[in-house]
Amino acid sequence: MEIIKKYFPDLNEKQLEQFSKLEEVYKDWNSKINVISRKDIDELYLRHVLHSLGIAKVQQFKKGTKIMDVGTGGGFPGIPLAIMFPETNFLLVDSIAKKLKVVQAVADELGLENVKVVHERAENIKDDFDFIVSRAVTNMPDFVRWVRKKIKKDSKHEKRNGILYLKGGDLTEELKDYQSVQLFDLPEFFEEDFFETKKVVYLPIKFKG
Repeated sequence: MEIIKKYFPDLNEKQLEQFSKLEEVYKDWNSKINVISRKDIDELYLRHVLHSLGIAKVQQFKKGTKIMDVGTGGGFPGIPLAIMFPETNFLLVDSIAKKLKVVQAVADELGLENVKVVHERAENIKDDFDFIVSRAVTNMPDFVRWVRKKIKKDSKHEKRNGILYLKGGDLTEELKDYQSVQLFDLPEFFEEDFFETKKVVYLPIKFKG
């Protein structure tokens, strides 16, 4: 928990309480339904929570913003971002129902009223969003194909509406067809070795009528 306060010193009391409860709630649920590896659950704040919040270092979401977290798994990056941005609406989507049982329970126990959890494939969601977030669920061309028609036309942030994607490694080949893509290296924000090759990939998406 200290690592979160280190990089986000301006959290209010409610946010601090919610972040501090994450470990207890996840460990309890993970013992019933395994959504996080044993190695990772012991480093929950570094490998999952802080990693998810890399997006918050790149983009601050305004009140009323709509975000879809695709392939949320155990609730990342959606749950930490929902704590960070309580006035932003998050739809957490996954095709694996048992994982979402944990995500819903975590959201309920933390009192996250800005989170909705849906068991569905992203391409079947009938709605549009300011930003789509995710954490390395597939290669970028496939991901773009899933979500490109779900981006709102009108942007309310300086960055145009689009994708904010957490990914690691050499992405040169995967991103070669995207002229407007921007990469943000997480070591610019976090000093821990875990983030050495990790990035936030920002891809603005043109509205398709």
